[in-house]
This record gives sequence, C-alpha cells and structure tokens, in this order.
Amino acid sequence: MKLKFCGAAGTTTGSQHLLEVNGKRILLDCGLYQGRRHESYEVNCCFPHFDPADIDIVVLSHAHIDHSGNLPNLSRKGFTGNIYATFATRDLCTIMLADSAHIQEQDVEWLNKRRAKDGEPPVEPLYSKEDAERCLRQFITVGYERPLPIADGVTLTFFDAGHILGAAQVLLEITDQDDGGKKKRFLFSGDVGRGGNGILNDPVNVPDIDFLLMESTYGGREHEMPEGADEHFLGILQRAFERGGKVMIPAFAVERTQQVLYVLNRLFHEKHLPHMPVYVDSPLAVGATEIFRLHPECFNEDVYGFMFEDEKDPFVFDGLRLVRAVSESKKLNQSDQPCIIIAASGMCEAGRIRHHLKNGIGDSKNTVFFVGYCAENTLGRFIRDGKKEVSIFGKRYKVRASVEAIDSFSGHADHSELLEYFQAMSGPKSKVWLIHGESDHSEALRDALREFHDGSVDCGVLGETVEF
Repeated sequence: MKLKFCGAAGTTTGSQHLLEVNGKRILLDCGLYQGRRHESYEVNCCFPHFDPADIDIVVLSHAHIDHSGNLPNLSRKGFTGNIYATFATRDLCTIMLADSAHIQEQDVEWLNKRRAKDGEPPVEPLYSKEDAERCLRQFITVGYERPLPIADGVTLTFFDAGHILGAAQVLLEITDQDDGGKKKRFLFSGDVGRGGNGILNDPVNVPDIDFLLMESTYGGREHEMPEGADEHFLGILQRAFERGGKVMIPAFAVERTQQVLYVLNRLFHEKHLPHMPVYVDSPLAVGATEIFRLHPECFNEDVYGFMFEDEKDPFVFDGLRLVRAVSESKKLNQSDQPCIIIAASGMCEAGRIRHHLKNGIGDSKNTVFFVGYCAENTLGRFIRDGKKEVSIFGKRYKVRASVEAIDSFSGHADHSELLEYFQAMSGPKSKVWLIHGESDHSEALRDALREFHDGSVDCGVLGETVEF
C-alpha cells in the first residue's frame, strides 16, 4: 500500500490524502486550501499531486470546506467514482458546496481585477453551483458503524468523530493483495472532537488499529478552558452589553453557530442575560440549523432529551431572527441598536461578517467576539492577534472595537485530548502519520507521542509518498 500526502500536511487546510491499495486509488477528503486568495487559487485549481480522472473512490470524513470544498472541481476535472459519506455530511454538503461555489465566483471577480491591473488574462471560478449539484449525485451515504465493501479487499466503516454533525473517523479494513493477503486496519481520524461537546456525541474509540493517519491541529497547545465554559462566555457578553454596542461573532455556519445558539438559549432561558435581538446573518447557517434538526442520531443525551422529552427546539428562542435577505443584512449595518450578530465566516475571509466588521470595527462601543480558531494570514487571525489596523475589501480600518476570544467551543481536541484519544485506541499502531496541523504543532504532538509509543510516528510531508 502507498499513502501520498496531497494536502493538509504542514498546514490545517486542504485535506487530501491519496491511498493506493489493491490497484485502486482512494482519496481521503478533497478539501480547499484556504489562505491568501491568489495563492489559494493556484493551489486549488490544478490538483498538482494527482490527476482527478485517475481517482477511483473518495471517502469524505466531514463537510467542512477544508475537507470537502474541492469535490466539485474534482468531478469537473474527470473524477466519476463514488463519494462515501455519512447521511448528515451529505446533507450539509448540499448547502455548503453551493455556498462555496458562490464564494469562488466572488473571489475570482476580486482576483481578475488584480490580474487586469497586472496585464494578466482573467481566470474562471474553480467551479459553479451547477458543478456542486452534479457532484452531489456521486454521493453514497452510510450510517455510523455500518461496514460497507467499497473496493476489492477494502471495507469501509464510519465511526463518530464528535467534531461536527456527521463527522466521521474512517476505518478501512484491508486485505492487502500486494503483501501476501495480510489483513490491515487503517484509520484516518478525520478531525477529532474534544468530547463533552454541548451538542454532539463523544468520539468513539476505534479498536485494533495497525496504521493511523491522525490530525494534529492543536498539537502542543491546550485549550484555555473546558468545553462549554458558560461562565466565561457569559462574562464576555455582560461586559459587551455594558458598553452598549453590537457584539459581532464571526462563526462557522456549521456547528459553531449552532453551539452558540444553544448556549444563548440556555442563558436567556435561565435569565442570566437580558433579552436582546440576536441575528444569525448567514443563509448558510440558517440552512445548516435546519439540517441539524434532521439528525438527532448525532446529538448527545442532553440535547436528545431536550428535543424528545422536553419537546423544545435547542436552537430557537425569543428574540432570535434568522436573516437570509441581503437587504435585511444591510439594515443591521445601518442600525445603532445593541444586538448580537452571528455571521460567517469564522475566519472572516468571506461572508457577511466582513461587512459588519467594516462598519463596526472602528467603534469602541462594539465587541468582536471570536469563538473559534483562525488560520494564519486570515483577517480573523490578524484581528485576534491584536493588529491595530486591518484591510477589509481593500481598505484599511482602525481596530477600536474590543476584541474577545474563547476557545471552549473548539471542535478540535487539544494536545492532551489528542494524546488521550491516541491512548484509548487499541492495536499496535505500528506506523502513525500526523497531518492537518501547522508544522510546529504536528512536531510537538509527534515528540509527545514518541515519548511513550514504540511504533513509528512521523509528520506527513506535502507531496511525499510512504509505503507500508
């Protein structure tokens, strides 16, 4: 067998890992690389590490765009095989890939203006909404812990990863024909959740693993507080309310927005916060919240009971307004009324949050409240890191608003939690490759694992192929 690292090696975006086994080429995830726009387009457009037409099968761990977002482009350029995913992942992809196509169009419009100034020819979007829809026809949905043969000598089983709705660890049980028919259990962790999630089940411990491809996003770093941490969340909002301005929460439309809504629901219901308008200003987040209600199989016991025993909606409360129309979004920017605005994207690289930041980041009464991770070279990262001035839509804006951050909502296990995840997994784990982490974080986790694990532990290198 061979494994080639085609993305998310030395970085946290663009997850693509190519497994060659029994004459088949199986691509684990097909995500978009996210960073500087010009660089991202060059990385995403051409699939430099393989020919899409040569891929036989795709197995998708979850719907986040850095894992799923280049699937329409893959199909557009010749991939005709099946895409295996959980039911919830497929449902989320119906809205997320269409939204991604819209963003491609916007980004190319910006890029072409720059290229025109440099005398360069225009480029096309990576894919269209029609490409996204056609790609969805290739999906085959599979429930958790339901083994399914997907190729000669290869059986797929999804296990709950506890990361976002429908997120899965990918177990491939392989009869390796090139190695005398040896039985091998290969696990791709996908993105590993923290456990104790306010909405979702904990990650499942998958037994008897021989080979492990494991994420390392938070290698060498610990979250500041446990999952939830409602008191800290409450304190930030109380201070923001005292200033009398708007609270702008950049949040990923899937998972993070629903987590924030569930906490706000509880805080308002328990009268810890005065009721005030809460706007979810993201058509994608509105659609995702509707999809969440369709998949109680992913919910933990508390939320499951909330829905079926208490017969309450965990994501709806008095004062909540779901914004779809652009005209209504613009009215929020024109209003001085104190309120909470939750808008995508969480890294502030796209979506309506950029318009709210443009209009509100210079007002000291306002608060920018980050509830998730921001990758390097993103607008969100610049604001979180304390830049006094940032560029939004090509113009410079002073940062006068208060900037707050909380990482208890993180969908990723931290360093200690990753070690616990690894130790809870039985089997020899004779070869381990760490991916989906910036280099220093992958190396920190590698060094920690080597202190107690006898097997081989290495960091994946972009473009490198390993045999096992």
